[in-house]
Amino acid sequence: MKHCVITGANRGIGLELVRTYLARDEWHVHACCREPDKAEALRDLVPANLGRITLHRLEVTDQKAVEALARDLSDLPFGLLINNAGIKGGEHQALNDMDYDAWAETLTVNTIAPFRVTEALLPSLRRTPGAMVATISSQLGAMSLRGADRYAYRSSKAAVNKVMQGMAEDLRGDGITCVLFHPGWVKTDMGGENAEILAGESATGIAQTLDRLTLTDSGGFFKWNGEKHEW
Repeated sequence: MKHCVITGANRGIGLELVRTYLARDEWHVHACCREPDKAEALRDLVPANLGRITLHRLEVTDQKAVEALARDLSDLPFGLLINNAGIKGGEHQALNDMDYDAWAETLTVNTIAPFRVTEALLPSLRRTPGAMVATISSQLGAMSLRGADRYAYRSSKAAVNKVMQGMAEDLRGDGITCVLFHPGWVKTDMGGENAEILAGESATGIAQTLDRLTLTDSGGFFKWNGEKHEW
């Protein structure tokens, strides 16, 4: 049985990633979110998947909570970590209308937390040949895409792109593949109803892309459908 860890697993793309990997009999999914007791859609998956899904309480910005997760998983060699947890950054993200506290929180959740979680889980990842770390980013963090709105969100995703690109180099010698994904414009609470694709389409595409990636792809930025994304 292979083990994967998914953060932000209670809704949207995270929830669909849980469903996608549960549909593959070889995977045990460790689904992480802040309040699993209140995550009804996630909890509904448990009865039909007993022994193949474990729910974990995790606040990705809390060092003690991250360390507790690492201890819980310390005996399990798992092959995949998906850093999916993220926030959109508040309602005030424009020039002359910036919520600076919300901006700092966005960087903490979207940029620092993926590093924090990955670092904590490295001992287990290192024990698994061919282990992978995938971080859900956004095309809004690409320097090639111009835009002047959502400063907090854009900057947090641009920053996590660079952070994980650097981590890919650090982990190459350990044989750990580290990649980033633009999940598409997805119909979620964050993406809105006018978005282009469903969360299930995005999750399926990400999983299928991960199936074919190798260490030679480490440090890459990909679209949900497997195409390479410009930086």
